[in-house]
Amino acid sequence: MNTDTKHILEAVRDGSMTVDDALTAFKTAPFEDIGFAKVDLHRKIRQGVPEVIYGAGKTPKQISDIISAMKNNGQERVLVTRLSEEAAAEVSKTHKLSYNNDARLAYCGEIPAPDGIGTVLVATGGTSDIPIAEEAALTAEFLGNSVERLYDVGVSGLHRLLSHKESIMNASVIIAVAGMEGALASVIGGLADCPVIAVPTSVGYGASFGGLSALLSMLNSCASGVAAVNIDNGFGAGYFASMVNHMEGKK
Repeated sequence: MNTDTKHILEAVRDGSMTVDDALTAFKTAPFEDIGFAKVDLHRKIRQGVPEVIYGAGKTPKQISDIISAMKNNGQERVLVTRLSEEAAAEVSKTHKLSYNNDARLAYCGEIPAPDGIGTVLVATGGTSDIPIAEEAALTAEFLGNSVERLYDVGVSGLHRLLSHKESIMNASVIIAVAGMEGALASVIGGLADCPVIAVPTSVGYGASFGGLSALLSMLNSCASGVAAVNIDNGFGAGYFASMVNHMEGKK
């Protein structure tokens, strides 16, 4: 997915960018030190995606100042994860934000047109898993992916999932979000011909151990092609799904 450097060099070759402009892009300071944070300005060149702000544990002013540093260095679209509604309201006084309360996710700028290979399918075992699923889905959309949501299709009513076999078969990558015993990822992994990213959630009764039971089930999946991220890590799943869905850019 890291094609930014390649695009700059191709633009110079094609004459749409001057050598001086290309040098400016490469010579920009790799980070900006604003005291409490060192804002990574070269992450898009290195990884294809600019730095994302993790909002939990930061004050609204710190988040606003980081966004300002990013914008001052040409980053018009900024994603902020794990942001409370109250903090989002404060940051919105300085920067225009779009905020999703379920996902606790905010962003500056617009969601881009999808440019991935295909569709990222996000499925949940139950309604209680939707907040983590929305974090994954919105992250994937923000990174330029077409996303289809398939919620409350857990194994306690398997017919609900099987009625959407066409969506499962047509997806380029699937994010399976589930708590309890986390069986959804294995079931989808046995139906799909694409990578499945399993996201265990902390949803469940006492013996679910805050998502550990689901995590272990997903790590021990007998279905091939299933990989697991950490408990409640919807952002990580959405980011990784986007990388998979943009692999045609690697040549």
